[in-house]
Amino acid sequence: MGGSGGGYSIPGKSLSELKKEREARAEKEKFEADINRYINDLFKDVNDRDVEGINRHLETLKNALEKDIDGSVELRFGGSIIKNTYADGLSDVDMLVQINNSGLANAKPDEVLKIFSEQVKRRLPNTEVKIGELAVTVKFTSGHEIQLLPSIKTQTGYRIARPGENRWSNVIKPSKFAEKLTAVNQANGNKLVPLIKLIKKINAGLPQHKQLSGYHIESLAIDAFKNVTSATKTYKGMVEHYCRHAEKAVLKPITDSTGQSIHVDNYLGETNSVDRQRASTTFKQIIKRIENANNTNSFASWKTILEGE
Repeated sequence: MGGSGGGYSIPGKSLSELKKEREARAEKEKFEADINRYINDLFKDVNDRDVEGINRHLETLKNALEKDIDGSVELRFGGSIIKNTYADGLSDVDMLVQINNSGLANAKPDEVLKIFSEQVKRRLPNTEVKIGELAVTVKFTSGHEIQLLPSIKTQTGYRIARPGENRWSNVIKPSKFAEKLTAVNQANGNKLVPLIKLIKKINAGLPQHKQLSGYHIESLAIDAFKNVTSATKTYKGMVEHYCRHAEKAVLKPITDSTGQSIHVDNYLGETNSVDRQRASTTFKQIIKRIENANNTNSFASWKTILEGE
């Protein structure tokens, strides 16, 4: 009887090849788990806020501002505090200073900022006080920086300074942005706000001329995740998605929903400006670093990215 001869072979991959694939999958799964565990630990640090110390500083500043200003002065948390995206050491404590029935109602923004600065310096002569376009920044020896953003009450609502124009904005609606952020955060399993804090940490490690504003970072996050139906559920995956989205999104202006200006990112100029292309390139470089870290399962490389190094 004839036979085929030649022995017996197993179709497909060999046992050694299958074993190597299993080991590679296990290594990749451990790599992903280690990074996500590390990110969760990072959140413990960025959420560690000295509430008691900040409140003491705010009380001191309120007393200083009220001393020689007619009418009432109220401090309201703005910016990252009201949106819960504050990260200690990464973003300032923004205070909206609401001035009611005051003689400052007809003053220009730069006049109000100068008065704020003088009032604070008189009360805290050894504390660093700087005047910016929109706010007075007070840097305490405790390390806390508090920004005082003046807002003037009108018949229709509060107005703040318009950057670069020395005039008051349209009536602002800061709660509108906070509501939008809350909705998108909830739609993404309450992971968007922690992600924003993480992106701010990465941003803080960049050279100053490459850093984005906190408001811009938050707006990009909303834009990146507002319509995502199959977004990854891990923070590592969300960082990757954010950076890939931002690489293209920074090239054009984002409309400002609060009404304080036309766009949240006026500081980068028009669509495809040199500054916008530089911001896009920065995200492209971060993505490249992420891809290299993923290809080599390098936890150390991811760590330097997340810590803003």
